[in-house]
Amino acid sequence: MSEIDRIMCLSPVIPVLVVQDAAHARPIAEALVAGGLRVLEVTLRTEAALDVIAEMAKVEGAVVGAGTVLNEADLDASIEAGAEFIVSPGLTDGLAKAAIARRIPFLPGIANSSDIMRGLDLGLDRFKFFPAEASGGIKALKALSAPFGRIRFCPTGGIDLERAPQWLDLPSVRCVGGSWLVPPGVPDVAEIRQRATAAAKLATVR
Repeated sequence: MSEIDRIMCLSPVIPVLVVQDAAHARPIAEALVAGGLRVLEVTLRTEAALDVIAEMAKVEGAVVGAGTVLNEADLDASIEAGAEFIVSPGLTDGLAKAAIARRIPFLPGIANSSDIMRGLDLGLDRFKFFPAEASGGIKALKALSAPFGRIRFCPTGGIDLERAPQWLDLPSVRCVGGSWLVPPGVPDVAEIRQRATAAAKLATVR
């Protein structure tokens, strides 16, 4: 089992986080971990993102990665901040080779068979199917998975608690990414923990 595969197997749902204020980082991470979701993806979509990664990495039990990593500069900044894995919305040779060289678990986004074949040429076999619902949903991933029996995916984009079990029921799916776990604004840690608990229970469908 590769390191990225091990991380994907830790939780049925990976929270995809957009956090505006680093002061909210630890309370959010603590609530998610307490609810049973250890793997956290902090997207580099805010100015606070790197500080958020650094703060969440201090939470016991949390496995914190960086998402929306677009280039080598983002990669290095994320690693320096404490990211344990890297997620990208797409797949480029430059970013993939840089992540492989740095020996950090890497989950690149794909949306078609050409992306997967390029990833395989680079030695990758775990991918983020993104944007999942907009790219054709479950029907599309079933068709896409058929020629690639050993590939496993983390579908992300447009998935909610209601739809997640249907995705997780696919043999090619290790986990799903979800942004529904942490609503925008000042975090309500009780609600976040409740949502995390409900999401963690989805492990029983895999």
